[in-house]
Amino acid sequence: MDQVQTRRLWLTLGGGVAVLAISLGAALLILLHGGHSAAPPPAAVGGLVVQTQTGPDAKLDPQKPLRCFVNGQLVGEETLADCARRNGVATEALDVGVDQSGQLAAADSAGTALTPLPPSAAPAAEAVQPAAANVQEGDCLRYAQATWRKAGAGMSLSGCVKLLFDGQCLKTGAAYGRWMGQTLRLVPGAVEASGDNRNFRLLVEQPATCAIPDF
Repeated sequence: MDQVQTRRLWLTLGGGVAVLAISLGAALLILLHGGHSAAPPPAAVGGLVVQTQTGPDAKLDPQKPLRCFVNGQLVGEETLADCARRNGVATEALDVGVDQSGQLAAADSAGTALTPLPPSAAPAAEAVQPAAANVQEGDCLRYAQATWRKAGAGMSLSGCVKLLFDGQCLKTGAAYGRWMGQTLRLVPGAVEASGDNRNFRLLVEQPATCAIPDF
């Protein structure tokens, strides 16, 4: 009987040790897994913010509602077809771009000024070799009637700005062009440029004569 009891005692102790070891291993795995999941995702490190496709680079879905302006007033979110109907124009006649909030929006071109979306084919890919040191050349585009059209090829930034806006003065609103990867915007008294269609910087001031000076 003593041998049987001793064997049972060893089996009980062995089973208890095995259960304890398994429990500790499971707890360690949970702690390790929890530590990884609690860490901030890579996109959150350094202040980087991941945004959904609502910016100017988002693919335009004709069935997805976007901000709709009628006579310069925001009327809510509508599909392209519904926004065109409310503006009394064809869908192709709508201006689609980025409004002051940085969101995709559509409007009659006569109603409100939107920063137009870049063309699907990036002009920067067609840039040619510079004619002189530190002078880049590329295609120059003009935005009119909700369409990008090539105004010139192999032009410098200064030459493109002059081609697009020289002699043209605005009292209100804005006119748009594009050179390589930059959107150009003529506003009253100045020409501005942006690489992201949201943040524009002063490129050159326009005097009262409406001429664009060299820069």
